[in-house]
Amino acid sequence: MQSVIKLCALLLVSFATLATSSSHAIENRLSPLGINTNEAMDINASVPFIDLFRLASAFNESRPWLTKGKVIYDKNGWPSELIKDAQAGTRFLNNIQAESIPKGIYTVKYHGQGRIRYGGNIQLLRHYPGRDLIRFRPVKNRITGTLTITKTNKNNYIRDIRIIMPGGICKNKPMKRVAAAKDCAGKPFQSFVSHYQRLVFNPDYLEFMKIFRVIRFMNMSGITRNNLSKWKDRPQLTDATWGGKEGVRGIPLEIMISLANKLDADPWINLPHRADNNFVQQTARLVKRYLKPSLKSYIEYTNEAWNGIFSQAHYIQNQGVHLGLDANRTYAGLKYYSKRSVEIFKIWEKIFGNTSRLVRVMGGMTTNISMTHMLLGYQDAFRHVDAFAIAPYFHASQQAVKNVKSVDEVFKLLTSPRNKYSIPRTMNIVRNQAKIVERYGVDLVAYEGGQHLVAYGTHTNTEAGNEFLIAANKDQRMAKLYYDFLKGWKDAGGKLFAAFSAPREYNWIGSWGIKEHIAQHPNDAPKYRGLMYFQKKNRCWWNNCATTRPIARKGKPSYNPGSHEMARRFKPALPKVVSIEPAKRPIVKRGSVVARLSREKK
Repeated sequence: MQSVIKLCALLLVSFATLATSSSHAIENRLSPLGINTNEAMDINASVPFIDLFRLASAFNESRPWLTKGKVIYDKNGWPSELIKDAQAGTRFLNNIQAESIPKGIYTVKYHGQGRIRYGGNIQLLRHYPGRDLIRFRPVKNRITGTLTITKTNKNNYIRDIRIIMPGGICKNKPMKRVAAAKDCAGKPFQSFVSHYQRLVFNPDYLEFMKIFRVIRFMNMSGITRNNLSKWKDRPQLTDATWGGKEGVRGIPLEIMISLANKLDADPWINLPHRADNNFVQQTARLVKRYLKPSLKSYIEYTNEAWNGIFSQAHYIQNQGVHLGLDANRTYAGLKYYSKRSVEIFKIWEKIFGNTSRLVRVMGGMTTNISMTHMLLGYQDAFRHVDAFAIAPYFHASQQAVKNVKSVDEVFKLLTSPRNKYSIPRTMNIVRNQAKIVERYGVDLVAYEGGQHLVAYGTHTNTEAGNEFLIAANKDQRMAKLYYDFLKGWKDAGGKLFAAFSAPREYNWIGSWGIKEHIAQHPNDAPKYRGLMYFQKKNRCWWNNCATTRPIARKGKPSYNPGSHEMARRFKPALPKVVSIEPAKRPIVKRGSVVARLSREKK
């Protein structure tokens, strides 16, 4: 308990310090780019923390491979008792590239008494009470790390496990990792093993992230398919691990605020789809209290509420139907999303006292202009919205990507006017979206974007066209394609562009990272180079973007530009009454409405 109190105190001190000073020059204020974080998982190639154990899967999720038998857990998820021959294990690194983490000797620290067994590519070098020294021995340039508690004293059980990187930093230079004190040229050296509670973040991660003006925390927060609704159930600093399964994992808000402060970057906060008003209020209070006064907070209700592959889409539809917002289930859901977004914005406005430090974001579907009208036009929602966010991706049809025979063919598809998902065709859609939101007095931003080369339904890197899709992401031509894509975004009327995503592995699931791992050299990361070259040649171009002043809000029209669209395209379907027999009560059937919104692609 004392260590937990100490950790919380250190983080609070860090918040207070960062709110009044900066340890480095602001390098991202002129940038037009943001970045999406990665999920809290053991496969996270961006390696955000000095303590590798932070992203370990929960002990109770590791059955039957590492956790076996009857295990009793404490309130934070630590195995407090192993019954008979039980054991409790977890994996904290999962087949990541060896270059992702520093070479050297790692220190495992813990409290309590018991026995720990290491697995994967770990070599135990030396054991001391409460401290082990380990080394990773890669196989085929890959590293996996597991840890299993095979014995524990229930009166003083093993807990507070930390797996700390070698090396440290020279004081006040948190973005440059050094091996030892001799590398600091006489300046104070802060070793990770002694200062991990205060330093928290991997310097390589900070160095990568510092160039982006906005950090979108949707993935890191774990809100996707997450039924979190109560503030007391949110991710906590005291949790045994922050990684794990979708719908459970998540990084504490305090950590995300601390990262934004350290980077001098505006945080983009996504609220869970089931969050009650108290959750929304407490989130706003925490952000207001600890976020640097010079930074603004982007606020968005959930993520891709229109996308039927996510549980949040079904939740908002259920809510919309329950409230009787529309006879059509899809439209009812979209109206509920619009309505709830405005409610959340108003809560934050009340907590903050005004909107000077807020950017109120509503998310839509890139290809769906009708949806844009519905979300912004419903009950004059546009009057409370600053930015409408879409996800402009370029790719090709599933039939096309599964049948490509070369990397050259991939690049031809991505630039072909005949491919409706190509860069030229995508920019036409962006241009139309920009014109629409301009009518509402709202900016167009990208919550995600980039290439979208993935063959759905495949499960290996060699199936269908996967080897060529992955190779195209590594091809040097992709750098120019990204530059042209971003230039097109700017010319079409887009503002902030939040790329997807922070470094992550390329495989059959998709090649989403702008690097393959956090330590990858820029020469080997064409998407990253394309983004950086665009940023170098294009300072942010919208009003007030280079200052710490409130955003320059557009004037709102006196009328609702969506009134005509709402009446023409979204007039609620009325129930049809059909009499079966004169003596019986009529049966009410819903009118048939073609829900074209739900069928359109992202």
